[in-house]
Amino acid sequence: MPTALVVTEPADPTSPAVLELDGALRAEGFEVELVVPDDLVLSHPHPDLLLISAALGLQRMALVSQRFLVDGRMPTIVAFPDDDLGALEECVRAGFDYVTRPFLPGLLRSRANSCWERWQLSTAVEEMAALASLREYERELRIARDIQAGFLPESLPRLDGWEIAASFRPARQVAGDFYDVFTIVNGRRLALVVADVCDKGVGAALFMALIRTLLRHTAEHTGYVQDVGDDAAASLDRALDGPMGESALPLLSLGAGPLIQAVVGTNRYMARNHLKQAYFATMFFGVLDPCSGDLVYINGGHNPPIVVRADGRQTLLPPTGPAVGILADSSYTLGHVQLGPGDALFAYTDGVVEARNAAHGLFGTPRLQEVLGASGAHAEGLLAAVDGAVRTFVGAAEQSDDITTLALTRNPSRTQRRHSPRNTARNSARNPLPNQAPDPR
Repeated sequence: MPTALVVTEPADPTSPAVLELDGALRAEGFEVELVVPDDLVLSHPHPDLLLISAALGLQRMALVSQRFLVDGRMPTIVAFPDDDLGALEECVRAGFDYVTRPFLPGLLRSRANSCWERWQLSTAVEEMAALASLREYERELRIARDIQAGFLPESLPRLDGWEIAASFRPARQVAGDFYDVFTIVNGRRLALVVADVCDKGVGAALFMALIRTLLRHTAEHTGYVQDVGDDAAASLDRALDGPMGESALPLLSLGAGPLIQAVVGTNRYMARNHLKQAYFATMFFGVLDPCSGDLVYINGGHNPPIVVRADGRQTLLPPTGPAVGILADSSYTLGHVQLGPGDALFAYTDGVVEARNAAHGLFGTPRLQEVLGASGAHAEGLLAAVDGAVRTFVGAAEQSDDITTLALTRNPSRTQRRHSPRNTARNSARNPLPNQAPDPR
């Protein structure tokens, strides 16, 4: 049996209009309940027909209506005058359907059906508009994802005696993480970048594109130390006052100029021009001399990359300055590490160590180090091992953050290859990870 709920003023539950409406509804087979707003007891949580006295006023009518919104559905709502035609006109202007006296059973049924059909049509139109809007949004996201993919390297440089691999797994269709690998100083140095723009989604992706472009363009168009600007030169002076000292100047003459100019210049531009947007990036930017294995780097507030030595020892490369884009006058110190035969460098974003399982436990740095220590000396193998460990740890839980990893390994010497059991993993991870850059070999 269809149900009807009649809501009226406290003083009028037995007025002639209400009694006439009640009788007409019952004559048409409705089960009727008369209630007042202040004592609304819902015998029928979702009635088929909700009739509200116009005398309640628009605000109270809206509040009563919202109480019956269930899973996006609402019953057919009709206002009736209760002998106050002025109040009814106000409700009609606001969009409510209505019925007027005399409340004859047949006319009331016809009017209720008409109101229901209009509500169904209106709902269908709104759903179609929402679906069209959703499809347009998804199309725009696909375009954004394709554009962002264009900012990641199509392939990685090939270096004799070295292996490079990278993996990019966004939490959403677009991300704030990125990595980059490219040559500078006429191909004599290799630049490696892993960065994480704060936040996720479209906003972070836009700033990812901006920061990546600034870093790469500046690094590629800066030559030796004498080519750097005043701010970068001051940063270089501070770097030489650090642990590396003046003895490092020959080493720095090629790698440090582009590195410092890129980081300092990008930081200055972001802090001066985009501070209101409150976007910043943590990053690890290293410059490798492939011949010697010397790597100079700046770690701008980023998760410490891990150096895994051929003998199994591990070293973390902590921050040498703040995140990029917060303060225009931030200073950065150069770090230095040398990679020998069989050594590996693993850089990553916080989506790795902050990955959570269903119990909200963190993957964590100690677990990452344990995985790296048992993963062999090849770049692809390192990425595959970490990716597999993170996926296993997270299980069915949703990926909460973007995950980007980069591995650089120096091939062992021939003697090490003959005697190191880790060489048996050389061909164990030829298949690239999802979204991984092509095999550089």
